[in-house]
Amino acid sequence: MPFPPFEPWQWNLPTRFNIGVACTDAHLGTPAEDKLAMIVEDDTLGVSTATYKELAQATSRFAQLLRNLGVRTEDRVLIRLPNSLVYPTAFLGSMKRGAIAVPTSTLLTADEVAYLARDSGASVLVTDKSMWVGLRDKLHGLDSLRFVLLAGEGVPPFYNGNGLKVLGLEASLASIESWDEPYPTRAADPAYLVYTSGTTGYPKGVLHAHRAMIGREPAARYWFDFGTEGAPADDRIVHSGKFNWTYVLGSGLMDPLYRGKTVIVHEGKNDAEGWIKLIAKHSATIFIGVPTIYRQIIQKTAYTGADVPSLRHCMSAGEHLSDEMLSLWRERFGVDIYEAVGMSEVSYYLSENKFRPIKPGSAGFPQPGHGVRLLDPETLAEVAAGEEGMICLPADDPGLFMRYWNLPEETAKAFKDRWFLTGDYARFDEDGYIWFLGRKDDIINSFGYRVSPHEIERVMKTHPAVADCAATGEELAADKVLVVAYVMLHPGAQATPDQLAAFGREHLAGYKAPKIVYLAQDFPRTKNGKIIRKQLRPEIAEARSA
Repeated sequence: MPFPPFEPWQWNLPTRFNIGVACTDAHLGTPAEDKLAMIVEDDTLGVSTATYKELAQATSRFAQLLRNLGVRTEDRVLIRLPNSLVYPTAFLGSMKRGAIAVPTSTLLTADEVAYLARDSGASVLVTDKSMWVGLRDKLHGLDSLRFVLLAGEGVPPFYNGNGLKVLGLEASLASIESWDEPYPTRAADPAYLVYTSGTTGYPKGVLHAHRAMIGREPAARYWFDFGTEGAPADDRIVHSGKFNWTYVLGSGLMDPLYRGKTVIVHEGKNDAEGWIKLIAKHSATIFIGVPTIYRQIIQKTAYTGADVPSLRHCMSAGEHLSDEMLSLWRERFGVDIYEAVGMSEVSYYLSENKFRPIKPGSAGFPQPGHGVRLLDPETLAEVAAGEEGMICLPADDPGLFMRYWNLPEETAKAFKDRWFLTGDYARFDEDGYIWFLGRKDDIINSFGYRVSPHEIERVMKTHPAVADCAATGEELAADKVLVVAYVMLHPGAQATPDQLAAFGREHLAGYKAPKIVYLAQDFPRTKNGKIIRKQLRPEIAEARSA
């Protein structure tokens, strides 16, 4: 029998709302004012901290700096920074001015940054001194870009660089002694612009309103476990990601700060032992990561729950966590890892939660308030339980993006009647759990069967020798597509491709089992570590099954 429904969710959407204010100034005059908002552990620079009062002042100074420079409401501020206190200062401060923050990855090339600056029409670039040398020669001909704000020690207060006015950020902020009130944005006004992979081969801008912060409120209860019975009021959160990623912008910056929590982030080399040491050092209660991080901790360390007694809750997103890894983590650390599914357009909206048992392989449940339906994308009719349908959300969901930047046709295609069509497919089981199948382009059409690569990967990852797996379709001829799997082994593990193929046949229906198994050292990935299925080719393999 399905579980009873969750408690009814009521959206309380104010007319005026500003994310920058909600994450900083809203805590002034409360017990959180003098609490640490953020701790940054930098391998090179050491530890830096900011209280909520200090962060409120820093973001207000940044907003005033933008006003002094003539930055107008809805002008774009491009941010390319490492994890640092400057990041929330610029990101939240831009929104307090009423400008649109544009977070970008430090892993992007200079050409890619120049493209985003041009496409967004950014008038200000905020970056670190160490990154400026590689960028400055790529920014010619950007008519909208007027100012560069450089963070870091030893930056001159002001100079001209290739026609741009370049300011030392720290010196500029220190010179501001008073500031105007934050711009009174409406909840429906644009707040930030994130870029995601586009179908044209170019990044696609996804514009969010200030209401996006409120749209993620269900996650506080049904994924984070904030404010539920027995949950501490003073959670301290270690996040393993970079702020530029939508996943981290929400779960590692906006969501915790909105609720007065303490966030701990790291800048430097990714080290499996380092995450456990960071949790222990700061008595963190929540750890947020991606499956790769959890796998590295299990494989490369011998730590257990006794080493991190404060840890009470773990979260994961970005890709599916294998059943084996969940089981190993439970055994070693005594806590579950709760997964979520999201996308740049709506952040996380499906997740596991503490109110219902985890069903390995399932994405959990739609979070209350989001009105998720599985529909036939042509007729918009709801599919029956057990049947595959496209995940759709009501077009008035507060967490939903406003539009694709400069792409009105793409925006129009994404909305149909009163629904936003995610392009992702799933099915509900008889208990109400949702099983994520992936995008239509990912689903393998093999001899008349539609096969989810996620299901194959989940099963293949249960083999004790398999560290990671990516399934795809290999076209042999017209209308002849084989299900194949690319597999990475655990360090030192032994398994032949033939043995793995036999394992697949044993544990999967015949039409789902990989007909060919390839062994590879690694997979083609995006800068955020996601596997690029379309680039999986036999050429990357070092061995294959017969």
